[in-house]
Amino acid sequence: MLSRYNWDMADTTQSVLTVGMPTLAVLVGILVNNSRLSDLKSYMEGRFAALERVIDARFAEQKAELLRVEQVMDARLRHLEENR
Repeated sequence: MLSRYNWDMADTTQSVLTVGMPTLAVLVGILVNNSRLSDLKSYMEGRFAALERVIDARFAEQKAELLRVEQVMDARLRHLEENR
């Protein structure tokens, strides 16, 4: 029986698979890493937003405390000036 195997087509197919499969694997890896980086970015944005809220709250507390101290000192100074 006469073999009708096409060697040129087999070489072309092998070349395409040799180049194409690793290229496809690299592209899939890039896409997966890109999605992971997007997840990391959104996670970090959430963490920074939470940290910003905590810092803002602490500054507000400190401002209120300083305002209270200022009022106490003002009252004491007023008392001293009146009793002079």
